[in-house]
Amino acid sequence: MTLHHYHANSSKIATPPTLDLFENKHLQGLLSETKELLFSLSSSRSIMQSQRWIVMGIICATFIHFLMPVEPFPIADKITSLPGQPQVSFQQFAGYITVDEKQNRALFYYFFEAESQPASKPLVLWLDGGPGCSSVGAGALLEHGPFKVRGDNLVRNEYNWNKEANMLYLESPAGVGFSFSANKSFYTNVNEEITARDNLIFLQRWFAKYPKYRAKEFFITGESYAGHYVPQLAQLIVQSNLKINLKGIAEADKKELVCGEGITEKYLNRKDVQKALHAQLVGIKEWALCRDSDFLHYDEKNREISIIGVIVSLVKSGIRVFIYSGDQDAAIPFIGSRTLVNQLAKEMRLKTTVPYRAWFEGKQVGGWTQVYGKTQLSFASIRGASHTAPSTQPARSFSLFKAFLAGKPLPNA
Repeated sequence: MTLHHYHANSSKIATPPTLDLFENKHLQGLLSETKELLFSLSSSRSIMQSQRWIVMGIICATFIHFLMPVEPFPIADKITSLPGQPQVSFQQFAGYITVDEKQNRALFYYFFEAESQPASKPLVLWLDGGPGCSSVGAGALLEHGPFKVRGDNLVRNEYNWNKEANMLYLESPAGVGFSFSANKSFYTNVNEEITARDNLIFLQRWFAKYPKYRAKEFFITGESYAGHYVPQLAQLIVQSNLKINLKGIAEADKKELVCGEGITEKYLNRKDVQKALHAQLVGIKEWALCRDSDFLHYDEKNREISIIGVIVSLVKSGIRVFIYSGDQDAAIPFIGSRTLVNQLAKEMRLKTTVPYRAWFEGKQVGGWTQVYGKTQLSFASIRGASHTAPSTQPARSFSLFKAFLAGKPLPNA
């Protein structure tokens, strides 16, 4: 991550699953939360006027959505089994969450509960960047999900992250993967403000659909251009004062995809797989790991937007920030990320609590790390990892992930 940058033709538009009519206690809680939010937005001087209106609009739209007739539990989104999948004990879900009813814009998600004791594990949202790359294809199936594609089948991933957390993969913005907008003009001018807003609406409605996860410790992670998506979404959550238990964010460098993308694309373009995932191709002929700029026009000026100020504000708000990269990344040398993190620490006057040192995975050096404050700001390199650390060094990436969730420095022996 760089802190400065980073069709089967269907005439019938998919109608993403809606939400349940709330019990009185849920509706009362929503009314109370909305009231608190609007008060905080009207009184806060720390939020730009335009941002206040964005967040207020999100809450109002979501409140209206909550009053629509919907299904009681995401039974329709539950996956019985994917084609070629080995038997597993954990539950998995996939489907759509509408983020704009007027434009019929919906985001696709793929969710795995933790392998064991999901009730005691945190919730982690993973976002891929690009912009235009799929979190389902790259993050879930190529890197750290429970399965990887091998030929026509799926095999278990030994270092899958849902051993430690309930994992939620989101394809964002609309136009990426299975996510869509029925109004195709949306694709002509997508920017970071729209993406952050839609991601927040998605989260609100997803938590309404899965209320038992709302109070859990929540982390946002990602790679590549998600180095913008992740902190910007975190900032909106903090500013909105929504009852989301955000604890930290983690971001990684990544500029290229990895071996296996071809068979992953082939797998996700199978009709039986799409049916099992409750996915549709809307306005496109086939699913793609990454959408090119001819289809999804992302505002190139956004690449020059610095998110350093956003990182600073998150740390000051008590959100843990963890930045990591592979030490074999030729495109983005890890020393650049380390230098930038050091500058951030100086700007916030955070003292070094773990001096720059080696960290270990098993009996081998896993990389190098440095921590500032009470794990408020951390940097780590992953030895031997290139652009896609979980693919090239899965064991070391998994150790880093566990330390991040626990809020502890990486092991020194």
